[in-house]
Amino acid sequence: MKRKAVYPFTAIVGQEAMKLALILNVIDPLLGGVLIKGEKGTAKSTAVRALAELLPALTAVHGCRFRCDPAVPEHFCDDCAALTAAGKPLLAEKMKMRVVELPVSATEDRVVGTLDIEHAIKHGEKKFEPGLLAEANRNILYVDEINLLDDHVVDVLLDAAAMGVNTVEREGVSYSHPARFVLVGTMNPEEGDIRPQLLDRFGLSVTVTGEHEPSQRVEVIKRRLAYEEDPDAFCRRWEKEQTELAERITTARQLLPQGKISDELLLKAAEAAIALQVDGHRADITLIKTALTVAAFEGRTQVTKEDVKRAAALVLPHRMRRLPFEEETVDWEKVKEILDA
Repeated sequence: MKRKAVYPFTAIVGQEAMKLALILNVIDPLLGGVLIKGEKGTAKSTAVRALAELLPALTAVHGCRFRCDPAVPEHFCDDCAALTAAGKPLLAEKMKMRVVELPVSATEDRVVGTLDIEHAIKHGEKKFEPGLLAEANRNILYVDEINLLDDHVVDVLLDAAAMGVNTVEREGVSYSHPARFVLVGTMNPEEGDIRPQLLDRFGLSVTVTGEHEPSQRVEVIKRRLAYEEDPDAFCRRWEKEQTELAERITTARQLLPQGKISDELLLKAAEAAIALQVDGHRADITLIKTALTVAAFEGRTQVTKEDVKRAAALVLPHRMRRLPFEEETVDWEKVKEILDA
C-alpha cells in the first residue's frame, strides 16, 4: 500500500506562533519542548507531523537502537562508546526524523524503559529494555491531550527533554541513554489544565484558535480539498517553500553555537521577567536561549531587541502567576517599554 504524502508544513495557513515555536525547538531541542493549547481542528497534530517530514534525513550509527549521531561522540550511548573505545568502526546510515506518539495511558516503565534486575544479578551486566524515550531520541515525541497524562510521567518527560538524557534506576542498578528529542504536547483547555509546577517546565507555550478572517478560512478549505484530491501534486506545489525552510533550519543549527547577546539585553530580559512576576529563574534562562535561537533562525549570531520580544511571547505567558480559573493575560505594553528603554 502506497504511503500517503504528508501535508506540507509551509502550506499550513496562519498559526505563525505555533509554527515558530515548533521550528525553534527543532533548531535547539534543549529549549524544553512546546505546549500547544487550543480548540480541536486547529492543525496542531498536522503541524507536528508535517514538521518531521520537512526535516532532512538524519545520519545515525547503523544498528544503534538509540540512533546515535556518529559525528557527535559526546552523545553516544554505552554501546556506541564501547565500540569506539575498542577501535571498531561505526557504520552510518540515513533515516528520516519521525514522530513518536505517546499514548495517554502509557505507564512510567513504557516511557522510560525497564532494567532486568534478575539478569544483572545473575550475569553481572545490565540488560535494558528501551522505552518510548529511547525511541524518541533524535525524533519528535508527540503527546496529545498531555493534560490527561499522569503528572509523574509528564515530570519524567520534561526532565529528559531538558537534560537530553534518560536515567533509569532500579534496586541500586542504573542505566542512562541519550534522549534528545523535541517534546510537543497538545491539549484542549476545556478538558482540564496542567499543574503550574509542570506548566513552568515547558520551554515554550502557544495558544491556537481557528482563523476568524473569512478569506483565511476559505484558503484553509481550498488547500485541504486540493490536498485530499491529489496529495502528491499538492506537495509538489509546495516543494520550493519546503526546501527553503529546511535549508534555513539547517543553517540556524550551525549558527546557534556562535550566538551572542549583550549584557544590556540580558538585563532587560531579567527586568521583563520581574515585571511580569514569573517565579524562579527558568523563565529568564529560557527567554535568552529562545532569543538566541530566534536570531539563528533569522540568519544572525547577534541577538536584537526584536528577537527578545518574539521570544518573550512564547516563554513568559504560561509562567505568570495567576489565580485559579484566571486567564493568562500579559501586559505587553509593559514588556515593550522595558525592552525599548
